[in-house]
Amino acid sequence: MWRLIDLGWTDTLAAALTAEEDQTLVPGRVSLEHNHVYRVLVEGGECLAEAAGRIKYLASGRSELPGVGDWVGVRLDSSGGRAVIRAILPRRGWFSRKAAGRETEEQVVAANVDTVLIVFGLDKPVNARSIERYLVVARQSRAAPVIVLNKADLAEDRAADVAEATAVAGDAPVHAVSTHEPASMRALEPYLLAGHTLALLGPSGAGKSSIVNQLVGRELLATGDVREWDARGRHTSVHRQLVVRAEGGLIIDTPGMRELQLWDTDSAVGDAFADIAELAAGCRFRDCLHDREPGCAVKAAVEAGELDAGRYESYLKLQHEQAATRRLRDEKALLDAKRQGKIGSKAYKALQKQRQR
Repeated sequence: MWRLIDLGWTDTLAAALTAEEDQTLVPGRVSLEHNHVYRVLVEGGECLAEAAGRIKYLASGRSELPGVGDWVGVRLDSSGGRAVIRAILPRRGWFSRKAAGRETEEQVVAANVDTVLIVFGLDKPVNARSIERYLVVARQSRAAPVIVLNKADLAEDRAADVAEATAVAGDAPVHAVSTHEPASMRALEPYLLAGHTLALLGPSGAGKSSIVNQLVGRELLATGDVREWDARGRHTSVHRQLVVRAEGGLIIDTPGMRELQLWDTDSAVGDAFADIAELAAGCRFRDCLHDREPGCAVKAAVEAGELDAGRYESYLKLQHEQAATRRLRDEKALLDAKRQGKIGSKAYKALQKQRQR
């Protein structure tokens, strides 16, 4: 079985756990979450765990609950029952998005990732705009992004597809691979290092799980793994799951995303559009939004054919979307504050009545 160092354990994490009041806690890393039950990898094995009531009570949203990839402090049950997660150690970084649907809430996709493979399938035309969107999420997480064009055996012009992706990838490497061409998969091996965590993100149908199966050398089906929780069983693409690779390295497989709404990615948008950020230095106004302002160097570059109009429109769309999400977050924070104020006021009045009796 694995050692903590194989899971990415560091001296910084050890110091954080030592600082916890409960010195009986042992370190572990969340590998799977299903219906608020967690599979946690610990030194030499694994256990099932639930979050302590205190963690649930103090959490202002789902982003403050344990997520796949998180390091946690767990209290083991000597009788073999479920352990209890009593501490979430500081995250080095995490992938998040606005939760799908109407909720204004952050959803953590994966935590403590070193490298992210952004996977797209070449059974469809390269979507530069989608690549840009995923790059923004990757930059925000502090993980190093890598573009993987899967199903390369189905591409009509592989070189042209790579060139199109490279044009918007910035400094992120681009690899064309196919699980049907084992030699092409060797391009991903340098990212699989001992204690190094790799995550795969991308739209549904891109073939992420097939890549994971190829990298770990076996078929990963969750039907056996989650049978205790779900009598029907499901394929791994339904759940985010961290897998320890026998040859070294860890991989987090994530479900395909039909909807990737940005969360807190202001600075990451600038990182993903470094060419536009460079042009913006020439704008007349320092706070130029590059939309309707006069003297905008970015718009001038588009008109001169120096900046792709599609990339410019994509940039504006992401900026407007981020602004809308920010407004929703602020509105929710205000409502939460009012709600907490009412709760506090009721508790205070109840206490005063008790004292008067």
